[in-house]
Formats: sequence, structure tokens, C-alpha cells
Amino acid sequence: MIEGTHRVTAGDWIAGARLRTLGMAVGTVAAGSGIAAYSQVFSLPIGLLCLALALFLQIGVNFANDYSDGIRGTDEQRTGPSRLTGSGKAEAKTVRNVALTFLALGAAAGLAIVLITQLWWLLAVGVVAILAAWFYTGGKRPYGYMALGEVVSFVFFGPVPVVGTVYAMSGGTISEDAIYVGLAMGSFAAASMLVNNIRDIDSDRAVGKRTLATLVGRTFSRVLYGLLMLLPFTVVGIYSLVLMHGAWVMLVMLIALPAVVIVGMGNRTKDFILGLSLSGISALLVGVGFGLAFWGGVTGFNNPYL
Repeated sequence: MIEGTHRVTAGDWIAGARLRTLGMAVGTVAAGSGIAAYSQVFSLPIGLLCLALALFLQIGVNFANDYSDGIRGTDEQRTGPSRLTGSGKAEAKTVRNVALTFLALGAAAGLAIVLITQLWWLLAVGVVAILAAWFYTGGKRPYGYMALGEVVSFVFFGPVPVVGTVYAMSGGTISEDAIYVGLAMGSFAAASMLVNNIRDIDSDRAVGKRTLATLVGRTFSRVLYGLLMLLPFTVVGIYSLVLMHGAWVMLVMLIALPAVVIVGMGNRTKDFILGLSLSGISALLVGVGFGLAFWGGVTGFNNPYL
């Protein structure tokens, strides 16, 4: 790791937050809010708190990853965008403190949800989520170095926020719709994690970092990425065919399919960065699309004329 040179700028911090990944957080809460509206239990205050929780945890894990990989030296041979810690633009302890601040903000939003809803066992879910955020690359045995990053991303950026949003708004009801949509959103999250790891296969192998991509290789990883990106549209298609509304969400495939092609055929760093951006945009648009479709109207799943 290169020591901090104190040349960090506001733009560096914004880049460190990795805005490309935030679509997943927004999309999951949007989808959950729409499902809650479909069930006539939508709550704007809880929705805003769920959004704050998802965003703060996503940004927190991004900075925590920057810090942990930086102090381990994992980023010394990095091929993607430079990191704050590994590049020496910011001191490691500063990046760590920023990560902990965002995680603490997420914890505060989660606590507010619990106080409003009185669903106290959600505290345990929140603790597990924060621990998962930190120990992705932090601690002595980070699960991100044991090829579990995609699995944990699938769970905590898919079913957990979608089901959790509906659960909090409904006062304790688990919705089947939220489970199905959560699985679709989790697929995007796993795909986003995987495309990052495909990009970093060579540098990760050089420093001994074991990810799913380093274990199964580029070809299988590219195929798996394509499946993860397209799987959500089977869920969209089923809802559209059964309920005959909301088919317009399928138009997001016009973004997802190019991502699959770019990642499947690309070899340059910028190809995978573009693939990550398109993955995040797809997650955002499908999540918002699900939310709007469930919310109602003549083009939504909650069509009053059915």
C-alpha cells in the first residue's frame, strides 16, 4: 500500500463511493415500495428510511472494501479504477473512518425503522447486514476472498431489502411478491459483483485473492454473468403474462443484453467498467419498473380493471 499523499479531492471521494453500484440500492427499495402500495400498506417515512439504509450500507461497503483491500496490498496490481487507499490518495485510517461513518448512518436509519414499526427482531437483521458489509474484505477471514461475494451480494442486495421494505411497511407481513422480485434483484447484484471479479481475475490471482471468477475462469464466469443478467426478465415476463400488465419493464433488456455482449466478448478494462455501469442501470430500471407496475394504473400490475 502506498502511503497517503493528501492529494485527495472531492471527485476522488465521489468516485470512491462507486455511484455505478447505487442503482441496486434504489431499485430494491423502489420495488418493495411498489409492492407495499399494491398491498395498500405503503408508508413514505419508512420508504425514505429504507432508501437511506440501503444507500448508506452500499456506500459504506464500497469504502470498507477500498480500505481493507488497500491495507492488504490487494489493489497494488489493480487494473480497474484506482482506489483511495491503494493509490495513496487518502490515508487508510481516513477511508476506514468514512466507511464506518456511512455504516453508522445506515445503522441509525435501521434503528429509526425499528422504533417506528416496533419490529424489534429487525435489529438482528441489521446487525448481520452491517457485519456482512464490513467482513466482505475486512477482518482476518473475509468472505470476499473465499468466493462468496456473489452469494452474499445476491442475498443482501436482493431479497433482504425488497422483502424487508415490504415487511417494515406492512408491520410484519412477508409478501410472496417481494420474495420473487427480491430474487430477481439479487440476480442483478450478483452479476454486478461478478463482472468486477472477471475484470480483476489476473490481479486477484497475482495477490492470492480467491473469488468465484478466479476459481471457475473467464469463460464460465462470462456465461454465468449472462444468466444472472437475464434471469430477472423471466420474473418480469411471468408477471406480465399472468397479469397481462407491466410488460413494458421488459424494455430494460435493451440495456441488459448489450451488457451481456460487452462482458461476454470484452477483454479491456473499460469493457468491464461499462458492463458494470449497464448492470447497475438495469437493476435500477427494473426495480423502479417493478415498483411502478405494482403501484398501479392501466399499465401496472395493480390494474383496477382486472
